[in-house]
Amino acid sequence: MRQIVLDTETTGLEPAQGHRIIEIGCVELVNRRLTGNTWHQYIRPDREIDTGAVEVHGITNEFLADKPVFAEIVDDFLAFVDGAELVIHNAPFDIGFINHELGLLEPPRGPIERHCTVLDTLAMARELHPGQRNSL
Repeated sequence: MRQIVLDTETTGLEPAQGHRIIEIGCVELVNRRLTGNTWHQYIRPDREIDTGAVEVHGITNEFLADKPVFAEIVDDFLAFVDGAELVIHNAPFDIGFINHELGLLEPPRGPIERHCTVLDTLAMARELHPGQRNSL
């Protein structure tokens, strides 16, 4: 079974308010073992990053000024995750942003679930340990 552990960093918390993905990182597992295959990309959002977000991840607009936009990296990203199961902690957050980015493309390329399946480890933790703290 091929799985991709995925995380994103963003300009803020709400894609509906125009926030964008600024970093995607992926690590491949096959049969639950690391393969050494990874995919990582910083992405220029063409908007300001919220101060609170910079305090969380430390990524600045100045750092991203020469990075590609999402449309320039989407084909490589989709090729890497195609057919895999994405393993994401708090998947609705990351998937919401990924699907928003895919929907902004012309023509739209989403949703990501057309390309892969999604496993939410936060939902699993809440089910296994109800009432306990489950953040990373």
